[in-house]
Order: sequence, then structure tokens, then C-alpha cells
Amino acid sequence: MMLAYMDHAAAAAEPDAGAEPAVAAVDAAECAAAMDFGGLVSARPAAVVRPASADDVASAIRAAARTAHLTVAARGNGHSVAGQAMARGGLVLDMRALPRRMQLVVAPSGEKFADVPGGALWEEVLHWAVSKHGLAPASWTDYLRLTVGGTLSNGGVSGQSFRYGPQVSNVAQLEVVTGDGECHVCSRSADPDLFFAVLGGLGQFGVITRARIPLSPAPQTVRWMRVVYASFADYAADAEWLVTRPPHEAFDYVEGFAFVRSDDPVNGWPTVPIPDGAHFDASLLPANAGPVLYCLEVALYQPGGGDGGGDDMDKRVGEMMRQLKYVRGLEFAAGVGYVDFLSRVNRVEDEARRNGSWAAPHPWLNLFISSRDIAAFDRAVLNGMLADGVDGPMLIYPMLKSNLPPMWDPATSVALPEGEIFYLVALLRFCRPYPGGGPPVDELVAQNNAIIDACRSNGYDYKIYFPSYHAQSDWSRHFGAKWSRFVDRKARYDPLAILAPGQNIFARTPSSVAAAAAAAVIV
Repeated sequence: MMLAYMDHAAAAAEPDAGAEPAVAAVDAAECAAAMDFGGLVSARPAAVVRPASADDVASAIRAAARTAHLTVAARGNGHSVAGQAMARGGLVLDMRALPRRMQLVVAPSGEKFADVPGGALWEEVLHWAVSKHGLAPASWTDYLRLTVGGTLSNGGVSGQSFRYGPQVSNVAQLEVVTGDGECHVCSRSADPDLFFAVLGGLGQFGVITRARIPLSPAPQTVRWMRVVYASFADYAADAEWLVTRPPHEAFDYVEGFAFVRSDDPVNGWPTVPIPDGAHFDASLLPANAGPVLYCLEVALYQPGGGDGGGDDMDKRVGEMMRQLKYVRGLEFAAGVGYVDFLSRVNRVEDEARRNGSWAAPHPWLNLFISSRDIAAFDRAVLNGMLADGVDGPMLIYPMLKSNLPPMWDPATSVALPEGEIFYLVALLRFCRPYPGGGPPVDELVAQNNAIIDACRSNGYDYKIYFPSYHAQSDWSRHFGAKWSRFVDRKARYDPLAILAPGQNIFARTPSSVAAAAAAAVIV
């Protein structure tokens, strides 16, 4: 099947009558695909393709293979921040165009799964699974308006990851179109190398067109709590204690964030209270509190049905909370529905759209930092460079690498710090256009680079989550011991380096991957 695509000179030309998949109208679709949520870079494609099936994805990739220097990028909901889902002068696959058909699959063992398209939003999966079947996946991201294929290509983390593992550890099967235009169904037992390569593979080895996600009975309600710390040492000790509890003693969700000791509505203590309208009594803070404070956020799920569960939950929560060293009197709690809890970030998006910051650039920085170095990072960065806040959340919370399955399988492509306990640090700036709302974006990007430089120069055990590099030497450093395997997998599954050019890992030439493979052997 031939694929017709449009370049700018032929934008008005009539495509071949039998050509498919559909190619979007050039101006609107290309402009959208040329930018992403970060708003930091722009790369206009030759065309945007709206695939209606995995076969359409395969056709687009095969067409690119026949055209010198043409590349292909899969774009979900456009929430990358450094152009990772762009293809300058290439084809962008609009994965949201895939039919939204979801299917409940019941294995002979009785296990239940959601079979969902790679372009489905996790929000769509949630509502479908809960409302139609009373079921839900165990592992989420905080923001659910991300695509299934997008988060599985990176990692997929949130406050559930310490207990249930990241999203890349909560998938049973994938349908993947590799860089040679072939469609594969893979799992841990069938074509496992491709399965694990794609998980966390940054789109380099294949385009995820469907995923099979394990399901379990959906909780009914959630006990949601926040407590405040003036000491980072106490905060980190309590957070790490919580994430290492055995399952029968553990919360279902543990996160946390840093905030500024002020009444600033964006950076300060007004961001802490739940439910809305609760009062933060700053007079309870100790006199020796520093400029940055910490909020530990936990949740326990209550299953549907059965009486007396609420009393048991109260007892379990009380026992756990009594052992924590937070500032007494600065506790906040709410009982919410399970879907409402998972959808809580939607309110942040709604407010950001109202005040204009959603459409402004987002120079976000996400890091994984080993527990070994997190206190030094707090002193140098949170209480140093960022003591006035970042005009958005500063998440900082621990997760486990391999305590109990399903955790981070080393066979995936995800690069992690060496430490068994490591923290996600997410600096999520919601900026308003300069000069009204803050410093120029260039200054914020420079600050991010300074933070990365500090991590490197201080010898921290860290990795960038959602990495963006331009030199292959930096990618080699990022993947470390996994780099040679990453290069070998690229040569196996995308030998022409067609896929995901926006990651800037491999160049689209027939010999580029072979050259990198040779270099990897030398390294």
C-alpha cells in the first residue's frame, strides 16, 4: 500500500486516491505537531499522518524507509517538553487518531486485562475500566491526560510506584510496529527482547499501537492525607520508612513536595491544605524552620462493599501516622472517590488554562536521584538555587528499584540510578509569559542546566527522567552499562534509524546505527 504525504510545496496537491492512512490538513496539523507542551523548541514535519490501525502505522514507516532521510515520530497528546515527539521534515503519527476501542480480556487463570490502543489517554482507560467493569490498573501517572504508548515508552511513575511498580512493570503484552515496518505482538514470554526494549525505549525501537494492562477490582474511596515537615531529614526518613513497609502495613500511595515558607499562592503554603478551604496555621511552624518546607502526601484505598472497612482503615492510618515526625497540627485529610483522587491534577490544569500558564512554555526538569545524595541535593538545589520556588510544584518522593515485584525490571530500557531507593525530583514550572509572570524562559532553561551540572560535578547518583541530549556521548553516559545493549537493539529493530528522531540519539542514515554499534563496543 502506497502512502502519500505532503511537503510544503505540494500542500494543495490531491493525494493518491487509494493512499492511506489519512494525512492531515497541512497547516493546522503541522503547526500543532511542530510544538509540544514544553514550548521550547519547534520542528515542523513534512506531514501529519492519522493512522486508523497498526497496519497504517506500518505503511507510514515502510514509506519512510523508501525515502532517503525521512523519519517518523509517534505523537500522543503532545506532552513532551523538549521536542521528543517531533520529526523535522518527517512524518508525525497522530496516535490519538487510532480507534479508541478497548476490550476486556479474561485469561484462563481468571486474570483480567484491558486491551487498549497506544493512543488512548490513561484518563480514558480509567473511566472505561471503572464504569464498565469495576476494575482498574494498579499503576498510574499523576496526570492522566497522557497516552498509554507515551508513558510506556518512558517509565510511568507516580505515588503508587513504590508499591505497585511503574507502568512499564504493569503491562502484559504489547503490539509494536518496529522500524522495518513489521507489526509484532510481544510479551515477557513471546519476543521478550523486543517487549523489554520498547518499555522505556523512548520510541527508538517501535511504535506501541496496543497494550494489554492488568486489572484488579477498583477501590471505592480513598483516605487522602497531607502532613508538613520543617526538617528535610525527618521528611526523607519518614518517606523512606513508609515506602519500605510490607504490603499489609503500607499505604497505597506515597508522594511529597517541597514548598516555600510564605503565603505565596503558587509557591507557598496555600498549596498544601486539602480539602479546599482548609486553613494552614503558619504559627505552628518551629522557629528554626528554613525557607523551604516539605509536605508528605499519602493515601489508602478502601475497596467497595463490606461493612466495618472504614473503622479498620482508621485504625491502620492512625497507627502509621502516629509514628511520623511531622509538625503536629499541620495535618490535612479528605475522603474522596477513587476516580476523583486519580483525577485531582485536572483541577490544576483547569486553573492553569484560566490564568494562561498552560499555554506558556514549560521548562520542566525531572530527575531520579539516589537516596544517598538526596540530602545534598536538597541543600544545594531546593534550599539554594530554588529557595524562592519555581512557580509550580517541586515534587520530591522516594520509590524502590527492586524490593518486590512488579518493580523496575532491568531488562527494560529505562536508565535508573544505582541506589535501591531513589527519588523522583520533578520541577514543574507553570510560567506566565515574560515580563508579567517571571524571568525569561532562557534563564529558566539555564537554571535547569545549572542543576544538572551541579548533579554531575558533585558526583550524585542520578539520571534525567525524560532525558534530552544532543551528543551521543551524553546518551552513552546516560545509559551507562545499558548503552551497548541499547545500540544493539536499535540496530536490530530500527536499522535505518527512522523512529523518534526528536530524541536526538541516532541520525537517519543507513550506516549510523552500525557506526554507533562499533563505537559502543569500543566504549
